[in-house]
Amino acid sequence: MQIGLFAETASIKPSPRERININKGWRFMRYSGEPDHLIYDERPKTYNHNDDIVADTRASETGGVAASRHGLKAWILPSANDFINNPANRHIRPAGNPGSDFAFVQSSFNDTQWRKIDLPHDWAIHEPFYKEANAIVGGGMGRLPVQGVAWYRKKLNIAKADKGKSIYLDIDGAMSYAMVWLNGNLVGGWPYGYNSFRLDLTPYLRYGADNQLAIRLDNPANSSRWYPGAGIYRNVWLTKVQPVHVRQWGTYVRTSNVSASSAKVDLDVDLENRSRTAQRIKTVTEIYVLNDKLEKAGERVTVFPDAVTVLPAQTKLKINQSVTIKNPLLWEPIPSQNSHRYIAITRLYQNGHCVDEYETRFGIRSIMFDSIKGLLVNGKPIRIQGVNQHHDLGALGAAFNVSAAQRQLEMLRDMGCNAIRLAHNPPAPELLELTDRMGFLVIDEIFDCWERGKTPLDFHLIFPEWHEPDLRAFIRRDRNHPSVIAWSFGNEVGEQYTSEAGAALAKQLYDIVKEEDATRTATASMNYAKPDMTFPQVMDLISLNYQGEGIRDAPAYAYLKGIKTSPLYPTFQKQFPDKMIFSSETASALSSRGTYLFPVFEGTSAPVAEGNGGDEKRKYVSAYDLYSAPFGSSPDKVFATQDKYPYVAGEFVWSGWDYLGEPTPYYTARSSYSGIIDLAGFKKDRFYLYQSRWRPDFPVAHILPHWTWPDRIGKITPVHVYSSGNEAELFLNGKSLGRKNRLPYECRFRWDSVMYEPGELKVITYKNHKPWATDRVKTAGKAAALELTASKKVITADGKDLCFITLRVLDSKGTLVPEANNHIKFDVAGLAEIIATDNGDAADLVSFSSKERDAFNGLALVIIKAKPGTSGTIRVKAQSGMLSGQIVIESK
Repeated sequence: MQIGLFAETASIKPSPRERININKGWRFMRYSGEPDHLIYDERPKTYNHNDDIVADTRASETGGVAASRHGLKAWILPSANDFINNPANRHIRPAGNPGSDFAFVQSSFNDTQWRKIDLPHDWAIHEPFYKEANAIVGGGMGRLPVQGVAWYRKKLNIAKADKGKSIYLDIDGAMSYAMVWLNGNLVGGWPYGYNSFRLDLTPYLRYGADNQLAIRLDNPANSSRWYPGAGIYRNVWLTKVQPVHVRQWGTYVRTSNVSASSAKVDLDVDLENRSRTAQRIKTVTEIYVLNDKLEKAGERVTVFPDAVTVLPAQTKLKINQSVTIKNPLLWEPIPSQNSHRYIAITRLYQNGHCVDEYETRFGIRSIMFDSIKGLLVNGKPIRIQGVNQHHDLGALGAAFNVSAAQRQLEMLRDMGCNAIRLAHNPPAPELLELTDRMGFLVIDEIFDCWERGKTPLDFHLIFPEWHEPDLRAFIRRDRNHPSVIAWSFGNEVGEQYTSEAGAALAKQLYDIVKEEDATRTATASMNYAKPDMTFPQVMDLISLNYQGEGIRDAPAYAYLKGIKTSPLYPTFQKQFPDKMIFSSETASALSSRGTYLFPVFEGTSAPVAEGNGGDEKRKYVSAYDLYSAPFGSSPDKVFATQDKYPYVAGEFVWSGWDYLGEPTPYYTARSSYSGIIDLAGFKKDRFYLYQSRWRPDFPVAHILPHWTWPDRIGKITPVHVYSSGNEAELFLNGKSLGRKNRLPYECRFRWDSVMYEPGELKVITYKNHKPWATDRVKTAGKAAALELTASKKVITADGKDLCFITLRVLDSKGTLVPEANNHIKFDVAGLAEIIATDNGDAADLVSFSSKERDAFNGLALVIIKAKPGTSGTIRVKAQSGMLSGQIVIESK
């Protein structure tokens, strides 16, 4: 059965196919000193600023490995063979069994001193941050100890009744260079840490007994531009099937001729016969509506014609079937919320008995990309209001959690976001289940580099052997998701600079994408390639990072070194009149939530600099939302440029949430400044700016900055207002400071000459001359109370569901104290535990596992979960000196 979001089995009747989650009860060990030498391959040595070796991968004959100088690569490469189309390019496994006598792979090894953990697991996220300037893992990768070699072990009991079945290990993501042994036998592996993969355990199993599974991971420093996470950070499964079965990701659904009255559905089914004799197989596929519980609902919608075929021994075969659905329920994106889906249940019959059952979830919708009208879904124009999202979940790290990911998407949806670009790697499968269900459009992306690397030890080292299997596996896994509207096979790759050679490599990758899925467009995001170059000619869509709005072209950016590009929407549109244009990355505006620095830039967009939006000592960036990365722009500049060129289909803002690593402009910090929402999940002012634009019919008014400035009495303190209205009047202590109209190409109201005096600011906004929305901010007193609010009142005690609790520091009148930095101690009473704390401050290097945390600008976060299988009252307490607060939630 195909992967599910919550259920581990998904059929009401017993199915001949079993899919068993094996996340619980692992043992884990990470080397603190010199690791073993069961390496995948030698890597280049890399050095830090002190000329110390950061990564030394010298091969060795130790560790019980009869390995060559190049490690175990030759034994791992055959794991990719199912995803290499040309048989001549497939790999033959050498003789021998490397690592077979290494202690950790043996059943007899005593691992009771290793940590007991459950998956998904990120070994780095709860560890202390590296604080030194030349750390082995610096700010770019999040200053957490992701580097190193670690082992995971688990015993699997396989029943005697399973003999004769094919049994597979399915790993949704392991970072990185995974190598797997079973009962001392090297099974295989997969180097790329973001892809899901399968290994065949069948030849190495002992039936009616325990089987020792051992997985080695090797995560290099200097291998990423952001926080990659560490460990087996996604779900792991055992899949048990009969010798005749549907292959991994073995169905492919395509819809065409979609209308309100009918839709054609084509289905490919990949079959495999691993038995020693030919088998006569009947394939039957029924379609049902999928309900909210991810189960079939009601009567059968339709059935494909039966397909009968003779499947020779030890062969694979693809069959194709077609059917028409009358009056289909269409999958539609936000804001319609009609994200209807279907489920196709495919059964294989052998001698009258069902030998396999495979479920495929899909949606019926049409997607068109028009060079003038933009994106059309089911014939309706949809403006792309998107954000880029990295894969980490803030204080939870890379370990995937459904409730945390859903929280992120719900907040983005509330802002008016309808699209996600996955930057820059395949996501957890469950994330796409969420985007399907919630109606988000998705650009699914796989590579940040090709042959030309960006960091010394990144994907370029394995690109030659692995780009084809990684790309094919990625698409086969995700191509039935209706939320996925396009593939991106590269982000800002260095091959943009190599003219025809880079374009030729792009065409190779493009062709692979089209071989796997001809129904969707394919592109790569360009921050350098220009309209007259060969690189963009390969792409179905013109996907631009920052070039559309211009790079370093505004007056405030003139002094900067680097690429300077004028706004290129018109020239790309002229060169490619038949291709849709969109911005795959826009803005990269930077800010520290709730921090306002003076003076305020008088223009609309400027790079962060000391004294101009930046405070290098405290590592803060002003939240007036006028400041950007050197290559970026403010939202104001982005909106104005796109409004001038209405054929631009929309944008993906960099970024939706802050993420770990890449802390431009202060690389001694831990996390980014570019999010519209901070790392803890607190809205920055920019949230309301985008909400104003993306939800024009929703009454929004938002004042910035806060109004508690005891050291600014009588000083100019600019006031800005974001609103979906088109007029606004500002009042200070009841006195009008003027009524303003928002002019074309403007997105905010500005009163830049306000003299600060304590009291109350109030704004009244208007739309079409009628009152629309109001907001007010008041001068706060001293901290007098701690208020706790929870993301939910009841938490499921399954070990997975999380509750996110916000702490606010208030004065005696209930007003947020906007610059409060109280030291908070959190505690929990009841059958629950604190998972992490945070405050959204990119410069805070207190471990996420700490139960003590300074508030940042009046806010802090604590994340809890109930202990599995329990129920009752959970009381979360917070203490700061004489101040205290608490909240009660229930677990069940």
